[in-house]
Amino acid sequence: MLFEAYKDRVYSVAIYSLAGNEMAAADVTQQVFLKLMTRINQFRGDSDFATWLYRLVINACHDEYRKRRRFVSLADSFLRTPARGDSPRARYARKELCGRVQAAIGELKPKLRWPILLKYVEGMSYEEIAGLLGCSKGTVASRLNRAHKALGKKLSHLKDQV
Repeated sequence: MLFEAYKDRVYSVAIYSLAGNEMAAADVTQQVFLKLMTRINQFRGDSDFATWLYRLVINACHDEYRKRRRFVSLADSFLRTPARGDSPRARYARKELCGRVQAAIGELKPKLRWPILLKYVEGMSYEEIAGLLGCSKGTVASRLNRAHKALGKKLSHLKDQV
């Protein structure tokens, strides 16, 4: 039941964290649920279950990123879900744009990447992000601000395409 309830959310965070690498995201998703099944007794109930699960996801993504950092070029990753009804040219352009955005997010330092992913991919509040990352709401706001600026610089050349 837990797998069915959370698999899409875990995969979503993993794929964005790993800059669109679908195989790595699938591996991380599998690792997270294996850890979940073997460590469920470690959940004390001090926080929301989803918060504890996201901590497992974050740790697994950090491990995967470190493991693959030498072998995978984040800039070569692309989003594989085209918008419906678009022409082939528009789908390709969207895929290219999404790939560049994912690569830029993937190049952020983890302390800036995680607030972006949790806020915009998972829709978490500042309070939830702060609790999950073990920092204050002000720190979350500061990291989001710094991440926005870094992404703005990295993606400024794409302004006319959006």
